[in-house]
Amino acid sequence: MSTTETLIAIIVPIVVILALITLVTWFVVRRRRLRERFGPEYDRAVRSGDGRLSAERELHSREKRHQDLDIRELPPGARERYAEDWNRAQQEFVDHPDRSVTDADRLVTQLMRDRGYPTEGFEQRLKDLSVEHAHTLEQYRAAHDVGRRNENGEATTEELRGAMVHYRALFQELLGGTQRHGGSPHAA
Repeated sequence: MSTTETLIAIIVPIVVILALITLVTWFVVRRRRLRERFGPEYDRAVRSGDGRLSAERELHSREKRHQDLDIRELPPGARERYAEDWNRAQQEFVDHPDRSVTDADRLVTQLMRDRGYPTEGFEQRLKDLSVEHAHTLEQYRAAHDVGRRNENGEATTEELRGAMVHYRALFQELLGGTQRHGGSPHAA
């Protein structure tokens, strides 16, 4: 074997091994980044999809869609109006818990729209919110479920109280999370 052939026999496997290491590292870093960004939504996507790679493709497509959205902060005046509307909905809970939960759902949806999120359907709202608000999505799902049962007159007052607490968590995140609206969870 000539010197050139020997060098090729050594260099080619090294290049292939380095390429494989780079590829594996890229997948591991990407997976870790997705897990950190999406939190529990990452695990949910893996469980409900066709495997880990399919779930990761789905989450990546959510990120791409989110980049194309015009998400914006609210001006201070709008933030204050929303905070006041939320406080009214919570205060109304004592006398009309069913109406209060309906108002909370409406306020969250309106706030999403005003921030630049599309609101065309609940499942799409979840996907769009998952990019920046993944840690409150389970609460939003639970609140929405109670809200649907409320429409049919099937939710208890305690479930409605829980829904208000869940809606409040997402509401505060969407509003900016710097203000507290309504005190303790038991105030709902």
